[in-house]
Amino acid sequence: MEKQQHVQWLYDWLWWERFWLPMGVSWADLEDSEGRVYAKASQLWDMVPFALGLLLLRVLFVRYVAKPLADVCGVQDKVRTPAEPEPLLEDFFCHKTRQPSQAELVSLCKKLSWSQRKVLQWFRRRRNQNRPGLRKRFCEASWRGVFYFCSFFGGVVALYDKPWVSDLRQVWAGFPKQSLLPSQYWYYFCEMGFYLSLLLSLTFDVKRKDFKEQVIHHMATLTLLSFSWISNYIRVGTLVMAVHDSADILLEGAKVVNYARYNKAANMIFVVFTALFMLTRLVIFPFWLIHCTWVYPLELYPAFMGYYFFNVMLVVLQALHVYWAVLITRMLYKSLFGSLEGDDRSDEEEEDDSDTSTEMKQKPRHINGSGPRGRATGH
Repeated sequence: MEKQQHVQWLYDWLWWERFWLPMGVSWADLEDSEGRVYAKASQLWDMVPFALGLLLLRVLFVRYVAKPLADVCGVQDKVRTPAEPEPLLEDFFCHKTRQPSQAELVSLCKKLSWSQRKVLQWFRRRRNQNRPGLRKRFCEASWRGVFYFCSFFGGVVALYDKPWVSDLRQVWAGFPKQSLLPSQYWYYFCEMGFYLSLLLSLTFDVKRKDFKEQVIHHMATLTLLSFSWISNYIRVGTLVMAVHDSADILLEGAKVVNYARYNKAANMIFVVFTALFMLTRLVIFPFWLIHCTWVYPLELYPAFMGYYFFNVMLVVLQALHVYWAVLITRMLYKSLFGSLEGDDRSDEEEEDDSDTSTEMKQKPRHINGSGPRGRATGH
């Protein structure tokens, strides 16, 4: 009996109306009636089959579309020389560090009677064995680009005739008693399924230096979309998704073209992407959409906890936009006015077997097929 009371208390606390809904609105007001259909929290489980379906579709896309396309474009992995079998170094590599210090290097040389150059070369070759090749990068970018293309234009079809696209005050007309449209359901769960699939595949995808930022972004996006679904912030949610997807198409397209060695075309696409990213993420998103969610609701009802939560999550996304905008600006400057071959975001640089330790410090490290386009995130 006491356990049931605790469960009931937890349930009541989790679904406390004053957190999720404005004053004067209850969950009973959002029950389907009079031809109106409302979003339901239980539907969030639908993102799981969507995510699994997208993962399966991704496997099929890579096998039957991306890889044949890579062959047509001449995208090939660099032939790597494997590290020779050496149990002592392998144990050190797997259980201590992949980048030995000078003291550790001297110790290993004494134990093996090898020169420092040979030990360094072994570690470089061993690190390269685990690094994804150019074809994997090409396939990943192709998949994301195709999804963003389909998602964005699907969003355009779902939104083009809606009055709240041109008049943002209409986002809140009748809120929260706004009936759910079938197009909104499919748009939402394709997006949520995609970001969940990205979280599930992060450990298998090419790892970047902004790995933590990607996790934060995907989690914030899923949290934001889930909250907006439950609280019926669906109209503004679809606008946020469309704004984000628009620039992502160009980013992934630039990567694909760059991996195929069409450098001039990739640079042109990247310049257009940069302009669109700055417009959508640093202008439209903060000054139109966040303004829409921060100011207009207060004209209809007093602020409540969910209002603050939703806006804080939007601000978290905006902070990530600023972080990535700095990286993008730096890349664009280098691509236009200097030499740019590395990838500030990648942890998977291809290393040259012939470099000595001194040369490694002086020579910039390169990444297979990377360039300015490989450095930015489109999310």
